[in-house]
Amino acid sequence: MNKIINSSPYIFSVSELTQGIKDILESKFPFVWVKGQISNYTVASSGHIYFTLKDEGACLDIVWFKGNQLGFSKLKTLLKDGQEILCAGKLNVYPPRGRYQLIIEFVQEVGIGNLFLAFERLKEKLAQEGLFSPDTKKEIPFNPTVVGVITAPNSAALQDFLTISSQYGIEKRFILYPTSVQGEESISQIVKAIEIANIHAKAEVLVLIRGGGSLEDLWSFNTEEVARAVFSSKIPIITGIGHEIDTTIADLVADKRASTPSHVPQLLWMKKQELFSKVQQLEENLWQAIDGFLYKKEHNLSNKIREFSFLNPFKKIESLENKFNSFQLILENKFNLFLTKKIKDFNALEQKIVSFFSPKYFKLYFQKLKGLEENLIQNCLQLLTKKENQLKLLNNQISNLDPFLPLNRGYSLVKIKSSGEIVKSVCQLKTGEKVEIRVQDGTKEAKIC
Repeated sequence: MNKIINSSPYIFSVSELTQGIKDILESKFPFVWVKGQISNYTVASSGHIYFTLKDEGACLDIVWFKGNQLGFSKLKTLLKDGQEILCAGKLNVYPPRGRYQLIIEFVQEVGIGNLFLAFERLKEKLAQEGLFSPDTKKEIPFNPTVVGVITAPNSAALQDFLTISSQYGIEKRFILYPTSVQGEESISQIVKAIEIANIHAKAEVLVLIRGGGSLEDLWSFNTEEVARAVFSSKIPIITGIGHEIDTTIADLVADKRASTPSHVPQLLWMKKQELFSKVQQLEENLWQAIDGFLYKKEHNLSNKIREFSFLNPFKKIESLENKFNSFQLILENKFNLFLTKKIKDFNALEQKIVSFFSPKYFKLYFQKLKGLEENLIQNCLQLLTKKENQLKLLNNQISNLDPFLPLNRGYSLVKIKSSGEIVKSVCQLKTGEKVEIRVQDGTKEAKIC
């Protein structure tokens, strides 16, 4: 056991190994000249400049400290991504990150990089063919329920897109078409994913997304193959590639471009809260429209009721009752006046007789008057009886006009449920129409078969 332990190799700590590499690398390359293309050019708030120097096979982190920029003030304002430069400085290993970098002291512009020139040449070619024309852009459907996503399955861009999408729209699902998004193999994979999505024809819109990177990292989206695949797609395509400042050939060909993958959901759906507010507002508008419609119909119905009120049998009965009550009152008043006058005349005659005739004569005529009084009362009673009979006859005539009176004799009253119209003929009834049947002790609904 001890023999095995003694034969084991020396185990470095991370710090020891990194320091050893730092010592070897910095002593082996104390000062170097390097040529390459600028990528991810960034000026920090401290004034230091950071970028990556690349060629076709490798990349190198560059740090240009503010103190080393003296005499290069004009040049540093001209530097940009894709530009080829010649720089010189010292190699350095930064232990906290375990990365090596070149701290430059001299920079000289060589010219625009080959990738940038290739980008411009392809851009000009496709523009002349009309691949960027607004007339060729397909309309992006509003609130799509099925979205095809073309990207790397484990990428941060996909996670950002799905996370932000959860805050937008409702009842949606995604179909992932996994591809590589960097390197030579990614070009054919992206083209194939677009073709497969069009063959499936399940997605309403395709989303082509990738996170930020250098011009070289995003180069798959600057190739003619990908550009023509995007242009040929029958399904609308939205791109969300890189950062807001990155614009690829695929972005120019696509039907819609989002500044970043996280911005794509905003172009596809409304935010859930905004959507709910929109639905609530539409609901309120609908109820207002319904209220206005019902008010208008109710107003029209009231006008029609007033216009045809003279046809209402209840109105006729009410009118006859009013006339009857009026005639009855007039008759009673006239009779009272007549009776009062006769009594007054009788009293006056009685006084006259008393004054002109002797008691015996008066007694004789008083008996005659008594008889006349009885006859008069009898005639009055006969007159009252006659008038009462006439009133009863008139009352019976009015009662016979009551549409509900026949119900007491076993008849029924049928009304159309929708219009309230009384059925007088079978021609008024339609199959499937609801009616209301009224009998003596209540009503029931029925349906015409």
